[in-house]
Amino acid sequence: MQVIKQKLTATCAQLTGYLHQPDTNAHQTNLPAIIIVPGGSYTHIPVAQAESLAMAFAGHGYQAFYLEYTLLTDQQPLGLAPVLDLGRAVNLLRQHAAEWHIDPQQITPAGFSVGGHIVALYNDYWATRVATELNVTPAMLKPNNVVLGYPVISPLLGFPKDDATLATWTPTPNELAADQHVNSDNQPTFIWTTADDPIVPATNTLAYATALATAKIPYELHVFKHGPHGLALANAQTAWKPDANQPHVAHWLTLALEWLADNR
Repeated sequence: MQVIKQKLTATCAQLTGYLHQPDTNAHQTNLPAIIIVPGGSYTHIPVAQAESLAMAFAGHGYQAFYLEYTLLTDQQPLGLAPVLDLGRAVNLLRQHAAEWHIDPQQITPAGFSVGGHIVALYNDYWATRVATELNVTPAMLKPNNVVLGYPVISPLLGFPKDDATLATWTPTPNELAADQHVNSDNQPTFIWTTADDPIVPATNTLAYATALATAKIPYELHVFKHGPHGLALANAQTAWKPDANQPHVAHWLTLALEWLADNR
């Protein structure tokens, strides 16, 4: 497996990838790609967790990447800077699709916590705001599917917890309310969370699913009974405390892989 690290242009963001070499005996030599967009409250990137998530998908035949995006230490207010970073990453994958043996029609951003916020907003804005800001054709930016894990969806739905933090995100919270900007450009979306998440209320996930349903965008929603925030793979590998090892919730990965395969 080849490991690549690529700085993205016009930003401090970086993309790390884990690339399979083509199996000449396989029917399919170009593989689907996943871009993990990790959480971290816009203050840090949990690299080890992002790597674990990427490697989990790599183990199932994906060309797997994770994105280190613009943080509050880089820019305030943050605005859509991380969303634009994701656009640069998707564009880069399409530019290098042949070299990196990627199926350019199977590129999926997968966001967790505030990474889910980035991906949800990207799903709303890729064809409009992002294409205009990056001066890139929408076809190069299109996400073929989207995966969201315990996502922040709107700063108006319980995270962040205080006005001072929100002010470092944006002076216009509605712009970052992903549920308010779902439109016909949104792509099929797989969403999961836990009902008793104490950090990012499940109302975030439900609001986005409701907006997708209203817009008639295909989606699949899983709300698991119990689990703390930041579950990642929800197994012993990524558990940050004993209660974060949740075998039932860990089924999300199998469910997402099945859903993605069904959408090819």
